[in-house]
Amino acid sequence: MNKRITDAFKNGKAFIPFITCGDPSLEVTEQLVYAMEEAGADLIELGIPFSDPTAEGPVIQEANVRALNGGVTTDKIFDMVVSIRKHTQIPMVFMTYANVVFSYGCDRFLKTAAEIGMDGLILPDVPFEEKEEFDEVCKKYGLDLISLIAPTSHDRIRTIAKDAEGFVYCVSSLGVTGMRSQITTDIGAMVELVKQEKDIPCAVGFGISNPEQAKKMAAQSDGVIVGSAIVKLCGTYGERCVPYVRDYVKSMKDAILFTAKP
Repeated sequence: MNKRITDAFKNGKAFIPFITCGDPSLEVTEQLVYAMEEAGADLIELGIPFSDPTAEGPVIQEANVRALNGGVTTDKIFDMVVSIRKHTQIPMVFMTYANVVFSYGCDRFLKTAAEIGMDGLILPDVPFEEKEEFDEVCKKYGLDLISLIAPTSHDRIRTIAKDAEGFVYCVSSLGVTGMRSQITTDIGAMVELVKQEKDIPCAVGFGISNPEQAKKMAAQSDGVIVGSAIVKLCGTYGERCVPYVRDYVKSMKDAILFTAKP
């Protein structure tokens, strides 16, 4: 287990924002990291853009396109992380797709990610049964490969939990990422199955966009992950998005701050 990721869940419910690197620019992405930490974020997911992000809804898809059209590359993102690590030790994980890691070279990608101070990796298109080749290299360099469970995982939840590192990403809704008016999945039951197998934090993502939803999900888990609502602010306000994202993150963190443990 990566210590920084474990520490992210030590002070009550964790708030985990996601942003797409390079949308609207890498300079703004770096400022967003500092602003979100200041607003109460406990761990930050940095999305490395990909041309075919299969798990993403339209909001994050469009952010990927904007970032790639702006000339963002994996190397430029690595350079940005080097700069960020001069100013903050907030836990950070990359979220991207297997093809991005493969095309860079799995060992080279993960070795570099560890050297520049990243703490983990989320690959939403890699099923549990196929994660071994990534997991071995992550362990070699001290990175946590974050496991995802979904409402359809059923009997596999226990198996996935047993082998999980860092935290378990509980997917709250079927389909792709995006804001939803209602979340009907029994998150509490999913979390309970995980905890029966392993004492590991569980954070809920996909579809959470307002403080009321965040509070409800936090009551059944150890943390809340929000992506599309933040990425939408970046798309709407462009280079001026930082204060809007800061205020939004603060409102979400405030909502879950005093939520009782499940």
